[in-house]
Amino acid sequence: MASIFTKIINGEIPSYKVAETDEFLAFLDVNPNAKGHTLCIPKKETDKIFDLDRVEYAGLMEFSRLVAKAIEKTIPCKRVGMSVIGLEVPHVHVHLIPLNSMEDARFINKVSLDKEAFEALAKAIQANL
Repeated sequence: MASIFTKIINGEIPSYKVAETDEFLAFLDVNPNAKGHTLCIPKKETDKIFDLDRVEYAGLMEFSRLVAKAIEKTIPCKRVGMSVIGLEVPHVHVHLIPLNSMEDARFINKVSLDKEAFEALAKAIQANL
């Protein structure tokens, strides 16, 4: 069965896309820890990050780096943190989270944004790629 991320890739579920290549996709997390919280995924459905081959893994990290740099230019923060947990969705995903404190990385406190705010934020990050 296709993961929710595969459904996003296939356009079956809407998302706020930030960046896309033939191999990878970045989109805003709809339940973000902080404004600008973005997920980077490979388009090839793979459950665990260390099951990616070396080229796919390196490509995902480089793609995530480019997106993180754009987030950093867009969202005032001390740094963009990266987390790979992988328990919520059985599809590799890198969390890029604008951080101002360790609390922002704990997946406990969430922020709410409306559709217009998500759309504007996605466009702002895209503009900084």
